[in-house]
Amino acid sequence: MPIQVLSSSMLLFLVLLHSGKGGGMSDLLGGGSSASAAAGSTVMERNLDRLTIVVALTFTFSTITLGLILDA
Repeated sequence: MPIQVLSSSMLLFLVLLHSGKGGGMSDLLGGGSSASAAAGSTVMERNLDRLTIVVALTFTFSTITLGLILDA
C-alpha cells in the first residue's frame, strides 16, 4: 500500500515536470532553445522520460498486484 501512494505521488510530480508545447524543467535549468533542445533530446529530458517510465511501470504493476491480492 505505501508503494502505491508513493508511486502515484511521484508519477504526478514527474508528469508535471515534463515540458508541454514549450518550456519545462529543461528550459528552466538552462536547457537552451536550440532545435535539438526543443525536440526533447537533452540529457535531462531523456533521463526525466526514463524515470517517468520506470515510476509508471511501478505504479501499474503495484496496482495490478494490489487488485489481485484484494480480489482473492
